This record gives sequence, structure tokens and C-alpha cells, in this order.
Amino acid sequence: MNAPLQPASLKPTLTLLIAAPRGFCAGVDRAIEIVERALEKYGAPVYVRHEIVHNRYVVEGLKAKGAIFVEELDEVPDDMPVVFSAHGVPKAVPAEAERRKLLYVDATCPLVSKVHRQAERQIEKNRHILFIGHSGHPEVIGTMGQVPEGQMTLVEAVEDVAGLPFTAQDELSYLTQTTLSVDDTAQIIAALEARFPHIQGPKAEDICYATSNRQAAVKQIAPASDLVLVIGSPASSNSLRLVEVAER
Repeated sequence: MNAPLQPASLKPTLTLLIAAPRGFCAGVDRAIEIVERALEKYGAPVYVRHEIVHNRYVVEGLKAKGAIFVEELDEVPDDMPVVFSAHGVPKAVPAEAERRKLLYVDATCPLVSKVHRQAERQIEKNRHILFIGHSGHPEVIGTMGQVPEGQMTLVEAVEDVAGLPFTAQDELSYLTQTTLSVDDTAQIIAALEARFPHIQGPKAEDICYATSNRQAAVKQIAPASDLVLVIGSPASSNSLRLVEVAER
């Protein structure tokens, strides 16, 4: 015989804490709007190089409106508009679009573009750039593609610092991906500054304010929670960093 259902009044109380701030950042909202405006202006299809943002629901929604997502420009037919994703692209991509006379719209987040310009300025000053980021991430590929090959070295972890083939006398600077763990990045920067006392960093940190604010929000609620749910894509650096923050 089945046990009687427990009255609702006897169910344990569930307290739901909702982190604030949350949701899309301004750069994501801007990128989505750019694709939607391109669809309104040019009509379907509009091609998008890479996922405009790492969010399956956004991508599927834009597909339903006529966006076609591709990996590279050679998949875009001539005379078709193409949008570059919010993560940024190497300089070679718009150069190829111009060579083919493609109509392209750059939806790169302005904060990512700021890092691109910083990289250019450091190269003009003849400094080698140590770029803190995650290998293979679209933003990292785009940023490293802003400078001539060999003039930027990727640093992924504190452990990488000891093996860098530079001396304290070399002209060095560092920049960071915008969607990193604030705490992990601070440790890497401290290690770089300890080994290379004259290394130059940006005037303001490169990590996006939306990224740092959301990590701070998770830090605030995680200690008081039995379970933290991060709603996001496994491909999203921001989502993965929030999981790491919650686990600590």
C-alpha cells in the first residue's frame, strides 16, 4: 500500500536566493541587437561567424529569425551580410571580408575592443605581451590575432609563469581576457609582477565589470546556500567561472 501524500504544510521550507546582478551583460545585449537589426535591414539570411554569444537559446531564437551561424568566412556566400561575434575576431578576418567585398558588421564587445587597442599600443612601445586567458577561447584567439605572430604569449595559470622564456630586464606588459576568474587572475598577475618587477599592466583591469560583479554576487550567496545553480552554457567562460567561484 502506498504511503499517503505528505501535506503541503509539512514539506520543508525552500528558500531561494537570486543573485544580483544577473542576466546578460550590456555587450551581449548589444550583440544580439546587432544581429536583429541586420535581419531587419537586410532580410534573411544574415550570416554570423561563430555563435554570437555562448547561449543556446539566443542562438536558436536568432536561427528562427533567419540567422545562419558558420565557423569561417569561406562558408559565407558572396554578397551576403555577415556579423562577427561579441568575442572579437583576429585582424585577418575583417581583412578577408574586405578582400571579398563582403558586407560585415562587427559585434565585438566594446570592452574586448578596448583590450585589442591596448595590445596594439603595447606593440608600438616594443613590449612583448603576456596575455592571461584560456587557450582556444574565441576571445583569446581574437585578441592574439591583433598583433604580429610571436609578439604575444598566452599565460593560463600561475604555474606557467616560472617557465616563461623572458628575463626581468625584458620589456614586457600583460593584458587579460575579459571573462576570467577575478581571484585566479589576481594570483597570476602577482606572480608575473614578482618575477618581472618592471612589467607594465593596463591602467584599469581588463576583466569586464559584469564578470566581476556577478562573481562577487555568487561569493555573497554561496556560503549561505546548500546548492548553487548557475544557469548558463558549458561553453561560456563566464558561466564556468561562476561555477568555480561557487565551489570555493
